[in-house]
Amino acid sequence: MAEAHQAVAFQFTITPEGIDLQLSYQALNQIYLSGVRSWKKRVSRMRNSLIKGVFPASPSSWLFVAIGILATMYMQSDPSMGLISKIQHLHVSLSSQGQTMLSALVFSTLLWLSLILALRFCLKLLLSYHHWMFEQHGRVSNTTKVWVSLVRLFSSRKPLLYSYQTSLPHLPVPAISDTLSRYLESVRPLLTDPEFKRMTNLAGQFESNLGNRLQRYLKLKALWATNYVSDWWEEYIYLRSRGPIMVNSNYYGMDFLYVTPTPVQAARAGNTITALLLYRRKVNREELKPSRVPGTVIPLCAAQCERMFNTTRTPGTETGKTLTLTHTHTHTHTFVQLYVPIVHVYIYAYHVNVVPWAQIRKQYFSSGVNKRSLDAIERAAFFVTLDDEEQGMKGDDPAGNLDRYAKSLLHGKCYDRWFDKSFSIVIYKNGKSGLNAEHSWADAPTVAHLWEYTLATDAFQLGYTEDGHCKGEVERSLPHPQRLSWEIPSEVQAQASSSLAVAQALADDVDCHVFPFREFGKGRIKKCRISPDAFIQISLQLAYFRDRGGFCLTYEASMTRLFREGRTETVRSCSNESCAFIRALEGRETEDQCRRLFRKASEKHQNLYRMAMTGAGIDRHLFCLYVVSKYLGVESAFLKEVLSEPWRLSTSQTPVQQMELFDLKNHPDFISLGGGFGPVADDGYGVSYIIVGEDMINFHVSSKHSCKETDSHRFGAQISRALQDIMTLLSADAKTTSSSSSSSSSSSSSSSSSSKDKKLL
Repeated sequence: MAEAHQAVAFQFTITPEGIDLQLSYQALNQIYLSGVRSWKKRVSRMRNSLIKGVFPASPSSWLFVAIGILATMYMQSDPSMGLISKIQHLHVSLSSQGQTMLSALVFSTLLWLSLILALRFCLKLLLSYHHWMFEQHGRVSNTTKVWVSLVRLFSSRKPLLYSYQTSLPHLPVPAISDTLSRYLESVRPLLTDPEFKRMTNLAGQFESNLGNRLQRYLKLKALWATNYVSDWWEEYIYLRSRGPIMVNSNYYGMDFLYVTPTPVQAARAGNTITALLLYRRKVNREELKPSRVPGTVIPLCAAQCERMFNTTRTPGTETGKTLTLTHTHTHTHTFVQLYVPIVHVYIYAYHVNVVPWAQIRKQYFSSGVNKRSLDAIERAAFFVTLDDEEQGMKGDDPAGNLDRYAKSLLHGKCYDRWFDKSFSIVIYKNGKSGLNAEHSWADAPTVAHLWEYTLATDAFQLGYTEDGHCKGEVERSLPHPQRLSWEIPSEVQAQASSSLAVAQALADDVDCHVFPFREFGKGRIKKCRISPDAFIQISLQLAYFRDRGGFCLTYEASMTRLFREGRTETVRSCSNESCAFIRALEGRETEDQCRRLFRKASEKHQNLYRMAMTGAGIDRHLFCLYVVSKYLGVESAFLKEVLSEPWRLSTSQTPVQQMELFDLKNHPDFISLGGGFGPVADDGYGVSYIIVGEDMINFHVSSKHSCKETDSHRFGAQISRALQDIMTLLSADAKTTSSSSSSSSSSSSSSSSSSKDKKLL
């Protein structure tokens, strides 16, 4: 560790002849280099701050404005309409010509700053336009075409990672009547007529009495805060939760499905750490390209990248706030756990129970050697575990091994992952890798972007020698790693044993099933002119209906990063339309009727997703109204019931954001497995999926063994069957359509138009 190495740079002893000062020139050289790096970072931050501060203009544009003003004045014209003359009177110690020049430059600067604010305001207005998302595929309006051209014009400069932040619009507060109407529509297929009538009455009473009062407070917050949801969402959903974050909150990401770049554990760890630090440098220098809506020029909020590294959840003992996120900028070391001596168990186990960990931390880890060791971990860029097991799709039972691989990444042995770190990397004995990510600081797409870059850089840029070792020469002058010391008294050991038992019971209860679906992928789905996500979501509804004999409240995570500091919104995938289709299909209705209902359900799902993305969702608004009610000390029977409804089917798609990093044509085996998470409800399923290339969809299913009504393997089989049944239904229609030449011609024309419009966006 660099800190420890520099600490012994100066040594001295007192002798009868005086003070004998001993200097370590190697350490002094390291201190000098650290200072140089520090100043380079400061200069880089200042430069980036200037570039971001004037975006969408450029710093050099000031020169053009100044030259234009001076040239106009040279032609005996006053572009300032008298302002330059007024500014001249403020300078008394300069010559007349100097006063004129300085006044012109001051006016030019003020005009330039005004133009920047105007440009930024125009860009914010442009990014507030979301009608393009609701237009029929292949039929882009003239308004949208003009809008796209203007957005391209404002984005013509090469933006930094955070350049768009101040130009992103704020998340709007929906009208309370609209939210309640959408909510009632979403629960209609789940309630009987008497239940729905009762809920309608509750919603009406809430709107006419308490609702409007809460809404006024929420609108006031929206005017004052950058985002009216995100800070409360982080605090009350993640940081104030007193339950275990292992399994219940943290999620995992997997390595390549078919390929392990090297079987050498240390080499894989070296390349992975190098790739992560290269990404960290890009984040710090803001060299990453801003994320955009896939296939468009529309930027997304990048605020979640700010706390990606050097971030840890730290528990508090005060009544109000249980945890905080601690983020440090200056530390560059990583913590690597080579193996787990028994004393380490006592620290890891506490992460399962927040309150005992907070109490023990305050009493035994707030000073001395324990505090120094704990600080070294919590201030590290990230955490690395060199696991002593082998994982991956291997051996005689590849399917079972994939399931064990998922469980290992989700919870490990319960004591060999640092669940409070922003993310922990796991390198297995056979070279397989993965990560476990904490959820409060960011959502899965941000971590997925990091992991995609890491896998691609590791495999295709850094690479390995023929014998599996890292390429390049060994740098022997680097400081040696240091073992951390701990003092663990018997009281800590006793409490840790109790926490470990809770963790192991939670881990043993998780039933994980990972399977690649290879029958078809998004390529074939798109040929049916259906959104791949809508296709999968309706298939999940069908699978759940067959598995449990009914419908349930379904959660699909959507992002709201079109807005500043946006995070997620819920898409309630179980709709009246999807239920109507499933009843028709299972009720043996005609194929034409089923296809018609399926397309209607697909269009409904896409519309729900678009509304969630554009700030017209349901659940975040109701959540914030509930928080306001708690601050005011008032009770709402409606809000209390809404927020206590269980999500028995919780789903999420892992997006592939950097396909340009993976050459699947020449390297088809380098396919990502994606990642997954634990079930949200004790009697429900957690389903994550990633659409890989054109011909594969990978699924991660989780449930709990303690629930006799759920089984992850059984539900996985139902998902596969549902996907194939719906594709068979649509393929029959496609064959009928292709037999008609006129229909074929029309389809070709529509496809051509759609392709042009996609290129336009």
